[in-house]
Amino acid sequence: MSSSSYPAPTPKPLISSGKTEKKSRIDPWWGLVAVVVALILILNFSSPDPYNRILVFLQEGIWVTVKITLISFLLVMVLGLFVGLARLSKNTIVRGIATVYVEVIRGIPMMVQIIFWYFASPAIVQQIGTSLNNPALANFRPDGTTMAIFGLTFGYAAYMSEVYRAGIQSISRGQMEAARSLGMTYFQAMRYVILPQAVRVILPPVGNEFITLLKDTALVSAVAVPDMTRRGREFQASTFIIIETWVMVALVYLVMTLLATRLVSWVEKRSKFER
Repeated sequence: MSSSSYPAPTPKPLISSGKTEKKSRIDPWWGLVAVVVALILILNFSSPDPYNRILVFLQEGIWVTVKITLISFLLVMVLGLFVGLARLSKNTIVRGIATVYVEVIRGIPMMVQIIFWYFASPAIVQQIGTSLNNPALANFRPDGTTMAIFGLTFGYAAYMSEVYRAGIQSISRGQMEAARSLGMTYFQAMRYVILPQAVRVILPPVGNEFITLLKDTALVSAVAVPDMTRRGREFQASTFIIIETWVMVALVYLVMTLLATRLVSWVEKRSKFER
């Protein structure tokens, strides 16, 4: 019998499908999210009074917390980028101002900054308006939520600027030199060559800043902003239900931070460099 009558062996792939399995595998940390959500549901159905009452009372505060977090984070990303670029500027004055801003802001607790923006900054504007005989400035009465967003933005932009600066400096100088040799201006090279690469590098620390900002929104309750923590304090004060109130507040915060963590992890995987 000739060898040609034997069936040809089926070629095996040189590379296993482990990568495909890894990509299709569900993140196991979603299990923790499911456990916490299930715990909230069990508490609500097994003991609707007080847990369901607490959750209903917290609804407005949840939306306020989410709104403050998202708006503040978008502003932090923009302001932090400008400050980070200023820290890398060759202009001594611009670099000096940015450095002083970063060092001063990072040295003041976030709670103090929020209180300053809510109580002290309006008083300063009113005094300026009075001295200039300007009724609009003299009667300046800002919204608490707006001033809380300003406080978080100016505070976290100092930290975010250092994240941007580290990411930009991690890109090889040859990238900038190559872009300039192609006729790009400094700003074009930064926009089209350096920043797209730096953004991928800084995604993990940016995600951490977002999660930290989400938790630090609880500080705005000190200036009468009706966030989730403030609503929890109001419910506790009116009902004297202490343990259950703060258990529910903690669980809701935990769900929000876990979801944010999973979102950040997903973005990191989607934008990861292919090696």
